[in-house]
Amino acid sequence: MGIVLGASQYGKAESRVVRIYRDGPEHDIRDLNVSTSLRGDFDAAHLTGDQSKVLPTDTQKNTAYAYAKEHGAGEIEDYALTLARHFVADVAPVRSARVDVDEYRWDRIAVDGAGHPHAFVRAGQEIRTASAVVEDGEGGPSTWVLSGLRDLVVLKSTGSEFRGFLRDRYTTLAETADRVLATSVTARWRYGAARGDNPQNRPAIGPAGDWGAVYTSVRRILLARFAGVHSLALQQTLWEMGRAALAAHPEIAEIRLSAPNKHHFLVDLAPFGLENPGEVFHADDRPYGLIQCAVQRDDAPPAGPAWESAAAFA
Repeated sequence: MGIVLGASQYGKAESRVVRIYRDGPEHDIRDLNVSTSLRGDFDAAHLTGDQSKVLPTDTQKNTAYAYAKEHGAGEIEDYALTLARHFVADVAPVRSARVDVDEYRWDRIAVDGAGHPHAFVRAGQEIRTASAVVEDGEGGPSTWVLSGLRDLVVLKSTGSEFRGFLRDRYTTLAETADRVLATSVTARWRYGAARGDNPQNRPAIGPAGDWGAVYTSVRRILLARFAGVHSLALQQTLWEMGRAALAAHPEIAEIRLSAPNKHHFLVDLAPFGLENPGEVFHADDRPYGLIQCAVQRDDAPPAGPAWESAAAFA
């Protein structure tokens, strides 16, 4: 029985790239966290230590910085695509490249009712995300693009219940027809191919600039459905959120949602002679239920390596 090398990849994780645009009296800022991952003809590096085909991870980091200057860092999907295409097209041993980008938003500091031209305040903990995968093939490169968000913390103080669940001899949870529902949503949605790429990954998305508009729309839809659905379970809420996003955006093939249940337990105030009709709670961060689902079109193009992030590799 032999031992062989399986799939491998390598890259530079979490390069902090801050691009400031100084084109006028008002500056703009793009604050990014960039990770690159390459696959290709790298077996010798593992089997014999031969690095002759290995582009150093430090070079990948430098490329991320240089491309922020040469090509800009406007829409993070465009930035990720440009980087991934470079690695596949210009670095001979590379057959596939993945670029993951997180964006941290900054707002202008308000001074006398107006936004300051060059002073900013970090805008909460929510993070916008994007990933681009470019893979070379016999018919030319194929491309997959994901957009998304994470750490979108939401809560509704009523309009949620959880009852009628399966029980066994270890079940102690009480049923409830009215509970606090809180979570921190991670959502990622997969497009078809970008224009000019392999038509098997249709439908195509629009030209540069559409990414931000779709992101804003999907975020709004997710929040509206979280608020509007009378939730019989967090599973049902996620389904309704994902279904609404796909219904509004035919260019999206699939959306995946992950939601940890941020439990709020009613505090017993009876020992103090006080009633507590759903007003005082203890917020408990762990352990928590983790609810996840994928919502996709029945004719969605193949996902290929779109979801194969570095974190999912091992």
